[in-house]
Amino acid sequence: MLDGVYTFEHGRAHLHRARAPYPGELEALLDTLIRRITRTLVRAGVLVEDPEQPFLDLPLDSPLAQLSGAAVRYVITVGPQAGRATMRLQDPAARDDTPEPKKPFTVARDGFSLNCAVACEADERAKLERICRYMARPPIAEERLSVDGDGLVVLELKRAFRDGTTHVLFEPEDFIARLAALVPRPRAHLVRYHGLFAPRARHRQLVIPRPSAQTRPRASNEFPSAHSAAMSWMARLQRVWGFDISRCPRCGGEVRVIATVTEPALIARILEHLRRREHDAPQARGPPLPVR
Repeated sequence: MLDGVYTFEHGRAHLHRARAPYPGELEALLDTLIRRITRTLVRAGVLVEDPEQPFLDLPLDSPLAQLSGAAVRYVITVGPQAGRATMRLQDPAARDDTPEPKKPFTVARDGFSLNCAVACEADERAKLERICRYMARPPIAEERLSVDGDGLVVLELKRAFRDGTTHVLFEPEDFIARLAALVPRPRAHLVRYHGLFAPRARHRQLVIPRPSAQTRPRASNEFPSAHSAAMSWMARLQRVWGFDISRCPRCGGEVRVIATVTEPALIARILEHLRRREHDAPQARGPPLPVR
């Protein structure tokens, strides 16, 4: 989202920054969002309005929809316990009945929340990376998964819920079903751009930076700047996994890419050849024993 609005004059874009919103403005915006989202869901037939409490009526016309519907309702998906509430472990000592502290630039009501406390300047690349990593984080941390003595999958929560819930338990089949509900649907867009950033926006080219043709060549392990070309695959491996394959492990010199192999069968043949050569290589001998 833009933190302001653009005006255009003589083929140039000018950004007019927006001031920080007042709490009353955020509450009014949240009311508008709740009203419009509820109206859209009712028209789509997935939300039933009731004088007491609106409730979901998801169309479970496909296996994927059934998995998603059970996950939204927080009930067991498959197995003999299907339809019952998901099992939890609660610690009375972790229960917190104190009023939740109000966060700055945040409003919440009826399960909806609106936050505008995070902003990032165009040249704050490290902060932008942290935001992207936060959005792209996996839904489950492996180190907090375990299997108990009864064969149940136990997920330890990073922070206890306010009712004292510290762990969530799943039958193995139900845990697989929960993971399947997270798989993106075929041919579904995962990223959508709107407004000025939409693909067909009239002035999009004036606000989207493009790398210049004079961008200097970058080393294979060098991270790109804000206006440079895309990151190399070597740099991506180092950024994500910490593997620095741009340097020779023997001499420490820079590695030069001579070919890129993408065919699985050929890759398997090369790896098998390397394994055989390593197995057939003579073992290194130690220093000769002293003669007595």
